[in-house]
Amino acid sequence: MAMEPGFPKQEPSDFIFNHPSEDGEGAMETNTKEGEVAKVEFEASEIEYVSYGGEHHLPLVMNLVDQELSEPYSIFTYRYFVYLWPQLSFLAFHKGKCVGTVVCKMGEHRNTFRGYIAMLVVIKPYRGKGIATELVTRSIKVMMESGCEEVTLEAEVTNKGALALYGRLGFIRAKRLYHYYLNGVDAFRLKLLFPRPELHPSLPVMADVDDNHSSHHGPSEE
Repeated sequence: MAMEPGFPKQEPSDFIFNHPSEDGEGAMETNTKEGEVAKVEFEASEIEYVSYGGEHHLPLVMNLVDQELSEPYSIFTYRYFVYLWPQLSFLAFHKGKCVGTVVCKMGEHRNTFRGYIAMLVVIKPYRGKGIATELVTRSIKVMMESGCEEVTLEAEVTNKGALALYGRLGFIRAKRLYHYYLNGVDAFRLKLLFPRPELHPSLPVMADVDDNHSSHHGPSEE
């Protein structure tokens, strides 16, 4: 399997970790001095989504992704994506705090103009509120409007939540990649094909769907 230049395979523990909240969707958990967990409720309408706006956003993206990576990428990896395809990267904020991000690319791939979802992260206290789905949806819309014929990514075969999330967005399982990750876990290559007239009207409202469990790993594209 061919890999993106300079991008090593990632462990299944890398990149996206969207696990269900045991205390209910939308609950924000913070540690108290006694080690207890305090819940803070927030509304989906309080989340602000912005497109990548330049160098001042780069540390936010890097810090967010690095929190969830076992071996963080160098700044050059991030710049490869956000400098060449800034319109495909989005950040989610809650009261000025960056709580989620998506980083993507697009270009010619085997005579097909393809979009690729490389990184998607939502920090743990904000999962289960549709943030990951909204971030991906916004990137997909830009890819579609830019003329992409398809969008791809990889996800663990055991990650039912991620497979369900992307399945709701119209992705299909195009290929099984055996022993794809360093610990031997297989991956599914997921693919969304355009044009899909029945999908387009639903894109703006897909963020209403819960995104618990979602997880995929990148960047590596065959």
